[in-house]
Amino acid sequence: MTEPTFLTPGAHDKLKAELEQLTTTGRIEISERIAEARAHGDLKENAEYHAAKNEQGLMEARIRQLTQLLENAEVRVVAGGDTVEVGTVVTATDEDGDEMRYFVAPQENRVPGMILASPTSPVGSALVGAAVGDTVSYDAPGGTFSLTITAIEPFEG
Repeated sequence: MTEPTFLTPGAHDKLKAELEQLTTTGRIEISERIAEARAHGDLKENAEYHAAKNEQGLMEARIRQLTQLLENAEVRVVAGGDTVEVGTVVTATDEDGDEMRYFVAPQENRVPGMILASPTSPVGSALVGAAVGDTVSYDAPGGTFSLTITAIEPFEG
């Protein structure tokens, strides 16, 4: 069985809307493009036809991905608490004293203007389970880095 993916209600609604658009108007538009390209003649040397068919394949793959994701989604609002969990926003300072805010959640929950720390990433996995005042370390391509957690709050959005 597939592990459920945490989604905020907003991310869930956004992905449902994308799936709806792709399975309705998206499929109609790509079918029309394929039919128009087919009308231009020889399919072997018809770049427009091959591009449209390729786009159709990518769209159908995205539809399958969204369907699977939404079927296995865990949609919830995090109440917040004393430790970092998936769905919380963490304020932390790095070794240089620079303050950053991380939204700890899978990539499907991206929010413009907020640093996303996937729970499977080095930063996210270091943060999950930590509490205010804790210093966590994580390995990245540039070396080992530390963050000191100064605040934990539920995501609101």
